[in-house]
Amino acid sequence: MQSRYIYIIFLFISVISYGQVNIFVNPDRSTYNGKEIINLTVVLEMNGEEYAQQTPLRSPDLSKFNIIGSGSMSNGYVDPETNTVISQYITRIALEPKQKGKVKVGSFLVTVNNKIYKTEPFELFIKDTDRKSLTSNTSKDVYLNMEIEDREVYQDQPTIAVLKVYSKNMDNFRKVKNIHLPEQDNLNVYPVSFTKSEIDPSSDYANMASQVLAVFMVFPNEAGYVEVPGVSASVNSFSGKSRIVSNKVKINVRKLPEDAPECFKNAVGNFKVKFVNASKEKAEVKKPMNVLVKVSGEGNLKNLELPKIAASADYDVFAPKITSKVVTGIKGMKGEITANYIIIPKKTGAISIKTEHFAFFNPLSKEYVDLGEKTLSVNAFSHQEIMDARTTVEKVNEYTNTLLETVNTPVLKTTSFKVKEKTKFHWNILLINFLILLALFLAYMLFKNWQKKRLLIKNNIPLKSLGSVSETEEEIRERQKTDVYEYFSYLENLKDNKEYQKFFSTYDELETQVRKQFSQASVQDFRKFLEMNHGAATAEEYTSLSQKIQIEKYTPVKSSEGIEELLRSIVNLYSRISK
Repeated sequence: MQSRYIYIIFLFISVISYGQVNIFVNPDRSTYNGKEIINLTVVLEMNGEEYAQQTPLRSPDLSKFNIIGSGSMSNGYVDPETNTVISQYITRIALEPKQKGKVKVGSFLVTVNNKIYKTEPFELFIKDTDRKSLTSNTSKDVYLNMEIEDREVYQDQPTIAVLKVYSKNMDNFRKVKNIHLPEQDNLNVYPVSFTKSEIDPSSDYANMASQVLAVFMVFPNEAGYVEVPGVSASVNSFSGKSRIVSNKVKINVRKLPEDAPECFKNAVGNFKVKFVNASKEKAEVKKPMNVLVKVSGEGNLKNLELPKIAASADYDVFAPKITSKVVTGIKGMKGEITANYIIIPKKTGAISIKTEHFAFFNPLSKEYVDLGEKTLSVNAFSHQEIMDARTTVEKVNEYTNTLLETVNTPVLKTTSFKVKEKTKFHWNILLINFLILLALFLAYMLFKNWQKKRLLIKNNIPLKSLGSVSETEEEIRERQKTDVYEYFSYLENLKDNKEYQKFFSTYDELETQVRKQFSQASVQDFRKFLEMNHGAATAEEYTSLSQKIQIEKYTPVKSSEGIEELLRSIVNLYSRISK
């Protein structure tokens, strides 16, 4: 009995040891550079046939990474020693970090036999971006770098790329020209802006300044890993023109879900469809009419396939004329695409014109939206029915227009007298014209009133007295008075700059202007004038100053102290004379 218990205990121990679930995750290493790919390996191992995986592997929050790709495999075998079935599920995930420093990765979860198993969380250390990733020119002084923030998009979904230039010498930024955006069969590239930004004096790359050169939009049109080629530009310098190329960027393009409706072509975004009749006249059999198919919204507008008008035995349809009003911005491509169709009805009565079904994929909600078909109901009339419905005046106008179109004399161009079709009376136009006339009348009355007041003021202003002869002479003398203080300031600057030759010529100009002010033609006459009006001492000072200036002017070596003394004498003398 005791041996039976021992046998049962060993049996339970063997079941516990061989029937278990293990799950663990291993990164390829714990430290990475800023743009290096992180490879995670998640292994789920189940020992025993009684274990069954009930849910797929659930990942933790990976918003701090760009998911480059993932893949999984499974294998199973039987342990010959224990006769136990061992099942392994291996999942590989490739990540690209979005930020630097320590990044914590949470637990991966899986449910087996109604029990949740999880891995232990771990940390990764992300270093600064390797500066060698910048592509440089031969001078190694100017660098281009292309940055794409969202590197995981759906097929035909746009992502924004920013081109920056880096250099330690800010003068190099103006030399970068002729930017060529990448061209590739599996990409559609549209420029957003070529406006240069303000220069950022500090950046993450070796303390170099940076500047945004261009912003453009990339539409990948095939799934898988797509490499965006580098952007090229030219650098003009004195030695010649050199070409620089930016780095390449690889993006992960997701394949669109498999449950696409049959009418889905390649529209990715969020769209609306309108179907309108652009013809103002009544539809007539065997006469063309215009209908418009408008697709508006946000997405790959410039390369999507528009819904066509379905063929029918009731009408003929011709190839449309496509017009677009689309604006590309940093948030996407928005606008409207219009297809102008010409429809010719074949029969009278009610005609139903239909478009094809139109569906698009919305990347935000990650689902397909089927807008269905659009229908336009038109009532077509025969030519006789339209003529019978016209009034007598409209018939006369029709006959007159026909006559003027077919009979045209060389003397008078009669087609200019065609009678236009009767339209409704526009009261808005009448009101606007009345307001314009009222405004003109008020402006005219205000002008006449202003003119009348001005005439009265002019008649009441007394005539200004001309004054006496002495007063007139004094007024003329005041107008001709020389501003000696401007000369003083200029002489001070010349003295400080040691421009002595110009100093003496400026003094001669000052002396001449002052003599003209007092109507004295010669130096002798001016000395007599000073003696009579300012005294003998002032006249003697004037003579002495003139002699000192002549001596200093022709001295071979001039001293700054002598020029300084001359300037003080000039200021003292001419300040008193000009009062």
